[in-house]
Amino acid sequence: MELTGSVPALTAAYEVIRQPLGEILPRLSTVLAGLVPHRAVAELSTHCAHSPFKTYGDPEIIGRLSTADLTPLLASGTPGRPWQGTLTLAGAERPVFVATSHATPRGAVLLLVREGDAAPVDESATALIQALWDVVTSHFDRLAEEAMPGALARSRTAAGTRARVIAELGEAYSAALTALLGVLRSRTLDDAAARATATDLAVSALVELRAEAERDQEIAEEPAGQAFARLADSLRPLVRYSPVRLELGAPDSTRTVAADVAHTARVIVRAVLMKALEQETVSRVHVGWQLTDDELRVTVRDDGPGTLSHCDLAPGRVKERLDVLDGRLDVDAVPGWGTTVAAAIPLRVSQDPAPDPLIALGERELQVLARLALGQRNRAIAQELHISESTVKFHVAKILTKLGVESRGEAAALFHAVA
Repeated sequence: MELTGSVPALTAAYEVIRQPLGEILPRLSTVLAGLVPHRAVAELSTHCAHSPFKTYGDPEIIGRLSTADLTPLLASGTPGRPWQGTLTLAGAERPVFVATSHATPRGAVLLLVREGDAAPVDESATALIQALWDVVTSHFDRLAEEAMPGALARSRTAAGTRARVIAELGEAYSAALTALLGVLRSRTLDDAAARATATDLAVSALVELRAEAERDQEIAEEPAGQAFARLADSLRPLVRYSPVRLELGAPDSTRTVAADVAHTARVIVRAVLMKALEQETVSRVHVGWQLTDDELRVTVRDDGPGTLSHCDLAPGRVKERLDVLDGRLDVDAVPGWGTTVAAAIPLRVSQDPAPDPLIALGERELQVLARLALGQRNRAIAQELHISESTVKFHVAKILTKLGVESRGEAAALFHAVA
């Protein structure tokens, strides 16, 4: 698209922001291709809990980009002053164009990975790209501020899932690093043996992390015994070169458990075990799982000083992880005798809350309802949304039918109740 002149530039901006959220970056890439030929584009937009990091373009490049590549650019970028140069990305030195905007509260950065022999972008094109990125990020900010309840609920759900996955991978990294440190600090291994053992641990950890990243938590199930065996394999390196004796009590059951239940149980045990190992007088830790008809019961019992509390487990976010699955946590500490940490995780999914009544409405119907709830009449709604009054009447009739209400007032009341 030719962007010379104010009208074409405004048209281009309109064509970008009118797209569905998932299509904005591809459309932006197409619009900017005439100004800055590029192989790939990526954005990091802090407004978006659903998917702050997005990419589009050459699979060989975008498949190796991550938030780690864009976070420093967002932190160091100056809004309104795009930067062009070279960066090491996807395994090679590549010419890039970077624009930062503070049109959202915490900023947003756009990265264009250019062709290898690209000439510098001239001043007028640079200013136009910056202006367009500011328009796009302002649009993002408004969408975030005025999110409809249905869309907001979906965004929060996705953000929660994403946060749990990140936290779980972080726990796995922590366990792997703790095991490596145990090997490197051991006085019973010579240098060659320590290197070989550390290499084996690192390879095993990488395999496990990749497997965790690829699994489908929503539908997967695994036998309880197999799930516990995976836990045992991840715990043994933590105590292999320490004086602490680890005792394992596998579940006496052939039942299967949902993957999210098993994974949460493993994460909790690792977090509690690492906290128990920080106590100087611990010589024995027992880890056990038990399945009942309704829940998985997890226990971690040590013979330490008996001073652990809920507060000591807070950094591992044990309770928060249990809350996601409606689980509960008990800590029984007896001074001089040790501490028993017990967690109970329901095996069945709790009854889902009442569905969002607005979820059945389409995007335009939600826009009409939001304005209707503000007391606007059909003519004002039509003018604001650039549609005819008859179209507004049609949408209102559909809204009343879908919500099962008889008047505009009832529809407005329902909107405010959900919002």
